[in-house]
Amino acid sequence: MDVFKSIEEIDYGKVKWVDTRFSLNDREEGKRKFAKGHVAGAVYWDLEEDLSDMTKKAGRHPLPDKEKLTALFRKSGLSLNDDIIVYDDGGSPFAARAWWLLRYAGFQNAFIAIEGFEQLKASGVPISTENEIIPPTEVVPVWNETIHAPRSFIEETVAGKKGAILLDARSAERYRGVVEPIDRVAGHIPGALNFDWEQLKLNGSFNLGSEVKDQLEKTVSKSEDIAVYCGSGVTAAPLYALLKHNGYEHVKLYVGSFSDWISKADAPVEKTNEL
Repeated sequence: MDVFKSIEEIDYGKVKWVDTRFSLNDREEGKRKFAKGHVAGAVYWDLEEDLSDMTKKAGRHPLPDKEKLTALFRKSGLSLNDDIIVYDDGGSPFAARAWWLLRYAGFQNAFIAIEGFEQLKASGVPISTENEIIPPTEVVPVWNETIHAPRSFIEETVAGKKGAILLDARSAERYRGVVEPIDRVAGHIPGALNFDWEQLKLNGSFNLGSEVKDQLEKTVSKSEDIAVYCGSGVTAAPLYALLKHNGYEHVKLYVGSFSDWISKADAPVEKTNEL
């Protein structure tokens, strides 16, 4: 699957742009950056205001209702056949989160910019500080449930009723339960394998070379059904994207992720001391 586009492959005037810059440490940073300069014509999607529904209890960055997402797509002026480029600061999980939501909604021509904003700017892409008026559309998404893993799917997998492989995108220390800086319970979903999403990056960008492909193939087979998760469903999105980029066809994203899994007091959790 074509997932990423480099600036050399993008016809600026023929694509719709989505800016998703964000910081989990400073939740207003992305908005400030957008105001200081963004790709001309881009709309801004905020991780917590647009790409999550923070009023829900399904993890730290819950999946928005389809009605909310449809409203976002419409006010952003999107149509299903549009070529869409999503960008962030480069090597971040936010563009991948937005890209996954677009693919989930049936936007088959949505892609992640390999370059972050500063690289796009340096390449000569027109930059603006204006909030352009975007004509709305009446787009009707075509939802692809095959790429979404609800909690019930994970429960059936843990119970042995599904033959899927769970793949945890967090650091090895969090996966093993050695440390847990965010969630109230340490460890991982029973039976899950680990692939730290930080391994996907090289020099501040996602590594599209054979090294990542080789690492992935040592962990999971392309023939397997895979459900990826992380702490809150955000950093699992780039792992999903790199799996698809490297030819894995049967991949789902558990948006609620570990923070949703442990929301039930009786949910089983594993820990391991293995390196």
